[in-house]
Amino acid sequence: MDMPPILSGIRRQMETLSDRQRVIAQNIANSETPGFKARMVEDADFSDLLGNSGTGGIRVAKPRVELTAGMKGLGAIQPAGAGIVLDKDISETKPDGNNVTLEDQLLKLGQVQADFSAMTNLYRKQLSMLKTAVGKGG
Repeated sequence: MDMPPILSGIRRQMETLSDRQRVIAQNIANSETPGFKARMVEDADFSDLLGNSGTGGIRVAKPRVELTAGMKGLGAIQPAGAGIVLDKDISETKPDGNNVTLEDQLLKLGQVQADFSAMTNLYRKQLSMLKTAVGKGG
């Protein structure tokens, strides 16, 4: 049995938020590492959920840049992990090249916590509605 699209979307968003929390923790752990650049997790891609929603199979995809051997030869580096990119929302860079600001990272961590709470509440309400629909109470 397939998972309803709303629950699948909630699950995927919670996984993305978990990845964000892990990357923020890595940023904080490397806040004093010379030359370290803050990273972030890209937003989740929910385009596959549109295919089943009566939109005629419309696919929406975010363009992705893959590094070629030539690009790597010129010094381009792929950030570690899939969907993990260098953070462009930074407030300062230290003289040693490190651009991690603890205040910024803590604000981002607070947003992750708020978003995760919202997803948890949505999940709980969806389960309650499903239980009501099958006559198991709510």
